[in-house]
Amino acid sequence: MRITGTGHASMRIDTAAGSILCDPWVNPAYFASWFPFPDNSLLDWETLGDVDYLYVSHLHRDHFDAEHLKRFVSKKATVLLPEYPTSQLEDELRELGFKSFLKTKSDEVHELDGGLKVMIQALISPTDGPIGDSSLWVEHDGVRVLNQNDARPTDLTRFNELGHVHAHMLQFSGAIWYPMVYELPEAARTAFGKQKRDRQFDRTWRYIDDLKADHVFPIAGPPCFLDDTLWQFNDIFGDEGNIFPDQSVFLAEYAKVGGTNGIVLLPGSVTTLSDKSAETTHPVPVDEFFANKQQHLEEMRERKAPVIAAEKASWRHPEIDVLGAMKKRIEPLLEESLYMAQGVGGPVRFDLTDSFGPDGEIVESIVVDFPGKQVRPYADEKVRYRFKTGRALIEHLIHIDEGDWVNSLFLSCRFSAARIGQYNEYVYAFFKCLSEERLQYAEGWYDEHEKAVEAEDTVLGEWTVQRRCPHLKADLSRFGIVDGNVLTCQLHGWKFDLPSGRCLTSVGHKIRAEKTAE
Repeated sequence: MRITGTGHASMRIDTAAGSILCDPWVNPAYFASWFPFPDNSLLDWETLGDVDYLYVSHLHRDHFDAEHLKRFVSKKATVLLPEYPTSQLEDELRELGFKSFLKTKSDEVHELDGGLKVMIQALISPTDGPIGDSSLWVEHDGVRVLNQNDARPTDLTRFNELGHVHAHMLQFSGAIWYPMVYELPEAARTAFGKQKRDRQFDRTWRYIDDLKADHVFPIAGPPCFLDDTLWQFNDIFGDEGNIFPDQSVFLAEYAKVGGTNGIVLLPGSVTTLSDKSAETTHPVPVDEFFANKQQHLEEMRERKAPVIAAEKASWRHPEIDVLGAMKKRIEPLLEESLYMAQGVGGPVRFDLTDSFGPDGEIVESIVVDFPGKQVRPYADEKVRYRFKTGRALIEHLIHIDEGDWVNSLFLSCRFSAARIGQYNEYVYAFFKCLSEERLQYAEGWYDEHEKAVEAEDTVLGEWTVQRRCPHLKADLSRFGIVDGNVLTCQLHGWKFDLPSGRCLTSVGHKIRAEKTAE
């Protein structure tokens, strides 16, 4: 089996029975804030895109690059389609010209021509990607690969059942806006960032230990930030609170916990994998490349500046009545929302500026009033959440009829945020679901989730607790850590006060727990 690194979470897997291209991403994503790093735009994509199979793990735009898929990937390729609750991924791929689809069943092995075997595990909670994330398992001639990318399964049991895995590809770096965009004192932002960075690595070590693959490939990040207003997010300033460590940092941290089997794939790196070995060649020495990271970034920044400028020129649509358009789009969804609206529990305010981010002058303030089921001008009241961003960005979202503001505005990091109280997952879940199909699915999922009874227990120190985390069902016998009276689920970092059962991280999600009898 031959694995060619093609950047970020993308790779091409070649076997004697066929080739699979995974998650090709080249063009900037999220309002031109994210770029692949190392740069992969100079690869021979005409050749790389001539494949038998295409796998797009989910709809995040650093995995689903519509422009690149349309231009460079063969429309003769059969799409390996995850089993998602909505048809959006398939619909968008069909619009790009793909016609052949293998609609997989989650956790079910499918045997293709020539003895090539694949299995896709789909995650389908409203907080997994844009309603869906997935992992791809591949086997040919006794060699097995798991491309986990940035999916977060509660465990890897199903993959272990299929036999020893020889190569494990997984995310290790940040892919979020927290805590950088929050209006916090610098010391607090650094402390929260360090916690998140450490938690990312802890989660990665647990997945690696679960699978015990022969070789581990850090993929799916980090992106780089080439716009001057976002440049500080690159991990080149010695900031221990930066959540975007790169592959060289991964190798150093992995070594601290005894990891010696890590392999970095630069764009153009090729690993020849067997059941006994992995031989890798690189276009340039890996250590040398990352030693000159800032120089590479500065060169990219200069080269990509016209791309960013062209993107920005397309965002302004002053003819759009933002308040009227938001009312038309959001108010019918508020009327239909039960769980998410109750979960938000208060008004959310958007301060819109005259710039392309939070630094300009506020020109309009709009409230999405969840209890009142309306969108209206801000009336100087207290709000649960406040977002500050460029009016042009909201204009553009309305112009392109974007139904997922998380997979666009929030991941762009072109905003600032403030909140009263705990993190509230329902705020972000709702703004992923600005369409009838997504909203109905998410409401149904929360309905089923809230009514679920957790019967099985596990013992953690002096406490007996329900085995599955109330957040996203992680197995607390593996991911749970108790410190005094506080339980932390390390899969997503959620915390619970055990004596009361109260979630300390977000609204709702009470846990069942009691002191173990002595």
